[in-house]
Amino acid sequence: MSSQIPWLTAIILFPLLASFAIPLIPDREGKTIRWYALGVGLLDLVLTIVCFFSNYNLNDSTFQLAETYSWIPQLGMNWSVAVDGLSMPLIVLTGFVNTLAILASWRVTNKPRLFYFLLLVLYSAQMGVFAAQDLLLFFLMWELELVPVYILISIWGGAKRLYAATKFILYTALGSIFILAAALAMAFYGSNPSFDISTLAHKNYPLALELFLYAGFLIAFAVKLPIFPLHTWLPDAHSEASAPVSMILAGVMLKMGGYGLIRMNMEMLPNAHLYFAPILAILGVVNIVYGALSAFAQDNLKRRLACSSISHMGFVLLGIASLTELGLNGAVLQMISHGLIAAMLFFLAGVTYERTHTLSMAKLGGMAKDMPKVFALFTAGSMASLALPGMSGFVGELTIFLGITTSDIYSSSFKIVVIGLAAVGLILTPIYLLNLLRVVFYGENSGGFNIDKYLGDAQPREVMIATCLLLPIIGIGLYPKVATQTYDVKTVEVASQVREIFPVFAQQQRGSVLYSGGFVAPKIAPDTSV
Repeated sequence: MSSQIPWLTAIILFPLLASFAIPLIPDREGKTIRWYALGVGLLDLVLTIVCFFSNYNLNDSTFQLAETYSWIPQLGMNWSVAVDGLSMPLIVLTGFVNTLAILASWRVTNKPRLFYFLLLVLYSAQMGVFAAQDLLLFFLMWELELVPVYILISIWGGAKRLYAATKFILYTALGSIFILAAALAMAFYGSNPSFDISTLAHKNYPLALELFLYAGFLIAFAVKLPIFPLHTWLPDAHSEASAPVSMILAGVMLKMGGYGLIRMNMEMLPNAHLYFAPILAILGVVNIVYGALSAFAQDNLKRRLACSSISHMGFVLLGIASLTELGLNGAVLQMISHGLIAAMLFFLAGVTYERTHTLSMAKLGGMAKDMPKVFALFTAGSMASLALPGMSGFVGELTIFLGITTSDIYSSSFKIVVIGLAAVGLILTPIYLLNLLRVVFYGENSGGFNIDKYLGDAQPREVMIATCLLLPIIGIGLYPKVATQTYDVKTVEVASQVREIFPVFAQQQRGSVLYSGGFVAPKIAPDTSV
């Protein structure tokens, strides 16, 4: 009976359909609406967990819970959704972070109907991105999630909200065009046009076309991840967005870029991935070092955290570029870990702003005495972000380092340069985060702010939100298998698929300083049973 239930369709569409009831709810001050939105988010999260717990097989690397319905036959577009090891944990992360973001929006009094309506639409769109198995549906969901974020920043943002919102929509919308162009080229190549991702993954494309398709997807996902130099929208968006929106931006939206790189670029276009992998490794190192150095230059608390996100997402690129099972495993773990850590830190930055009405670190100082709970939680989040052992950030970054270090595909000289520069980022991260804690919580109070006496230290609701994010951070850090078991089988399959075609590629690249000459092609033992 459970197999006949359209689980994924219900999970994706429930928040969207529920949002249309918000204008009909009788409520003047927004109190009923916020409880309604929270109930919708919680119910969808519970539905997601129940669905995967009872119907998802962790040992199966294929797409599961597949649902396909003819939607727009004239365009060959189907409502086709399914999940595997890449998408399932990110769907759970999406539901978790979005639900906490709704709870973090408790003090919104300006246009609460529109605010919570947009949050629920965004909730559905992000779920749809990770579950879509039709490229046009993927593109539609990708575009749908842009609109709520633009409006949420432009109405509920800071003093420069219109500039930040416009920059966000220009970067991300223009990047999305490349997804559409690549999707159309893939679909109409050959005699049987199709937008089904599984069908497209088994097509044989000419190398020139595959490189073109890879470049198109890479540009689109580079904006979202973000990858230098297409990253400049992120600090502006974070500095002007409200705390709940920043939680979703950092916790979920950046992960869409990493997911796209693995799903579209690495899994569907493996030949082109071998050509682009060294470029991704270099871009990953640039992200790590540039993001860390940029963080030092930021006086704005949220801009420093945004630059930190750019640096941390560079490790995701490095894991994808490693071409090893261990590295790819670490990349997915880093996405999950960073989603939790960044959501926690941006939420606490919002809590700080509500009490001081400033994000300038130069104006903050000595807050540890007046807000010990915020200080303790902010310190815990920062320790996780700088990869303290025992927390999820450490496991993710260590796994990526081991993946690139043990890679037998790259030459020793290339690995030494990449690992050495990435290690610089690891050294810089604790420096700028500890400096943040020192300035904000231990520095001298310059008199630039007065803590709101009505709000005071973190209240029970705020402590609960931060704790809900901190517990899985520590849980994954102490027992990583709780996360890795959800995608292990899939990452092994994807990495193996790319490595199997490397020997032919290596023959063409003989003499290259980038690739190792000692790679041994995997061999299948002969069948001696006959």
